Amino acid sequence: MQIVDPHANLVNLMPTKDIVKQSRAKTTVNHNASDTIAHKAHLKTSRSTTFAAIDFETASYSADSACAIGLVVVKDSRIVRRENHLIRPPDRRFDFTYVHGLTWDDVREAPTFAELWPLLGEALAEVDFLAAHNASFDKRVLTSCCRTYRLAEPAQSFVCTVQLSRSLWKVRPTKLPDVCRHLCIPLQHHEAGSDAEACARIVIAACEEGWQWGRKKATLSSKSPRKKKP
Repeated sequence: MQIVDPHANLVNLMPTKDIVKQSRAKTTVNHNASDTIAHKAHLKTSRSTTFAAIDFETASYSADSACAIGLVVVKDSRIVRRENHLIRPPDRRFDFTYVHGLTWDDVREAPTFAELWPLLGEALAEVDFLAAHNASFDKRVLTSCCRTYRLAEPAQSFVCTVQLSRSLWKVRPTKLPDVCRHLCIPLQHHEAGSDAEACARIVIAACEEGWQWGRKKATLSSKSPRKKKP
């Protein structure tokens, strides 16, 4: 998912009315005793981590044009909270209706990002990290929305499930529908709540295979990435 027309190859697109209704409401283990114990401890640590998977749908090419958000909080490998909301973006322009089915009429009475932030910020307060599929996109949208409304940005780093899926399962291509098919995860693509939950389940599957947050190169810093020197 990228701001510059990220929405090709759509799968299972949900009708707008259904979206509005919903929004309202390897590690390799050596087979000796010490390695087995270490591996179990590693899994226990991974499962005790709390994280939030996040997905944005955007109205236009502007990074602050979020028009829907899905947020799923996971603790001890269990989903403990779901948030799924429409958002009224700063202006009426909709370039991506053909992707997610949303129009200005669907969001004109929805809360702004700033109005939703107390609820969202409270959900994010206790998590160790954020996860998103193609995390650079969702991180950019989150950062832009916070800056537009002069809100403090979340301090947590992002884990990218695109990178995670390539690293653990060698999935190619690595669009969200591809990874979900590989892991047999249900998906209504481009419905923010469904995308966020799918992302959460990818991280859960990774933890079950021994992945541990902070030990794999699938993390984006909470700070903006620096450009590499040529």
